[in-house]
Formats: sequence, C-alpha cells, structure tokens
Amino acid sequence: MLPVGSILAMADNKQAAKLARQITAFARSHGGSAEGQLAHIGRGTTRIALVGANGEWGNLVARSDETARKAVELAGITLRDEFDGEMAAQVRTGPYEWSRMAGLQIGGPANPADN
Repeated sequence: MLPVGSILAMADNKQAAKLARQITAFARSHGGSAEGQLAHIGRGTTRIALVGANGEWGNLVARSDETARKAVELAGITLRDEFDGEMAAQVRTGPYEWSRMAGLQIGGPANPADN
C-alpha cells in the first residue's frame, strides 16, 4: 500500500501532465504560442490564465500552485508574474465577452442570480 502523500503526488503529476497537454493544444490552435499568468483563486486552487498569440484567451484551474507551475513548465510557455496592461492589451475580446461584461445594458444575457 502506498502512503497517502505518494498517492496525492501521483495525482498532482497526472493533473500537471493533463493541463500541459491542454495548454499546448491551446497555444497550437491560437497562433502557435501562448503566455500564461498564475493566480491563487481559493481553497488551494490556482488559475492559469492563457493568452494565445492571436489574442484568444482562456483559463484552466489546477489543484495547487505547484501543479500549475509544473504544467506551465511542461508546456514550455512564457509565464508572466502578473496580468499587467501589456498582457491585457494582447487579449482580443469579441461580442460574446462584451455582452457578458455589460449584461443587460447592451442586450446581453441576464444574470441568473438577479431572478
């Protein structure tokens, strides 16, 4: 029988490998490269924000900061310290994002929490 710590480490390695494949696929399908930024989002989880070379963006969530860092390292993308103005300027937003940000003000979907 394996110690609990070993089992958790194996699960983290498996998740890091899966996230690395997803990051690599994202980069490949969005201009051939991507940059990332990590942010703690609570309960030990870390968000991996991705911006592709073509301006498309996305997010992935890792169980820990260590797993997120390992995934980014395996994927070989550039990791930024913060989602600063330079990184934000690369993001391309479309009608969907604008309608979600402005909501009903521009005819976007209603917030279900308001019902």
